[in-house]
Amino acid sequence: MSWFHKKQTAVLSIDISTAAIKLLELSRVGTRYKVEAVAVAPLPQHAFVDKNIANVEMISEAIKVALKRADTKLKQATVAVSGSAVMTKVITMPNGLSDDDLEGQIMIEADQYVPYALDEVNFDFEVQGVNENNPDMIDVLLVASRRENVDDRVEALLKAGLKARIVDVEAFAMENAFTLLSDQIADPTGTKTVAIADIGATMSTLNVLHRGRIVCTREQGFGGRQLTEEIQRRYGLSYEEAGLAKKHGGLPDNYTADVLEPFKKALVQQIQRSLQFFVSSSANRGIDTLVLAGGCASIPGIDSLVEKTLGVPVYIANPFMNMTLSHKIKPQSLSNDAPTMMTACGLALRSFD
Repeated sequence: MSWFHKKQTAVLSIDISTAAIKLLELSRVGTRYKVEAVAVAPLPQHAFVDKNIANVEMISEAIKVALKRADTKLKQATVAVSGSAVMTKVITMPNGLSDDDLEGQIMIEADQYVPYALDEVNFDFEVQGVNENNPDMIDVLLVASRRENVDDRVEALLKAGLKARIVDVEAFAMENAFTLLSDQIADPTGTKTVAIADIGATMSTLNVLHRGRIVCTREQGFGGRQLTEEIQRRYGLSYEEAGLAKKHGGLPDNYTADVLEPFKKALVQQIQRSLQFFVSSSANRGIDTLVLAGGCASIPGIDSLVEKTLGVPVYIANPFMNMTLSHKIKPQSLSNDAPTMMTACGLALRSFD
């Protein structure tokens, strides 16, 4: 299975999160990207268990729904495995080896670095460049994941009528998508240390990037589903009714003060803790900017609350800022979905590399 070095002119990406399927079709016109299609399809609560796919059929059915909504004709897609399911390690190898010799050497030595039997994993590698301390050596990024993590996603796409052309890693996709935010966060020199807090339905992931490369990733079991479940408990609604009420309104007057505000404060605390871990773990000075992504980034006022608490500029991710749109794309709908589409954008961009 290959994570790197695959090119594709017609690009379709499928972001499989624990709560929804997010589909994106991009094309490139000159130096600009064009959004051809976007679709989001919700997943049943039990499609995932402990961040692992529990029901491939549920995933494939949701992908079919997204494909129908997007009305795309593409049959190959890029997909990703989550960071928690992936092992990455930078290893050093002799400089000057041919690609075949390098692959053979890595195959020989891989069992030193991969904590599973090699017949149980998919792995790939990418040369990062000459080692800083020894020009006779090169740094090689080795990426490995249990075969079942990859196979489940490939099977879900296959059952939906798609072929998985590239299997990427969510953290790499986020790093790739970060290039789309340079104008938004006003970093023309690309030297800032920027944190992206991706707050999804069940997981919060903090990626810290320095000079455009991820230097720290931290996942925590916190997300928008906790707000939905509190609405469900507090007001005696079904889970589906609570989700709709959270999104469209119609809850009692005490909702904001008694439910939403405590959740927002808890969300800020989660981000704070992750940043404190980053600073303490490597004696870093901190971050220059924070970007909010994921479904929870759309909560009204969350950006100003985080900015006030952390004392750094905070932006809501919009990877589509400099893209043109197909006539069938509704700008307001795309703007609403933009913070949740970072991984999907990064997956699509990988195919243009």
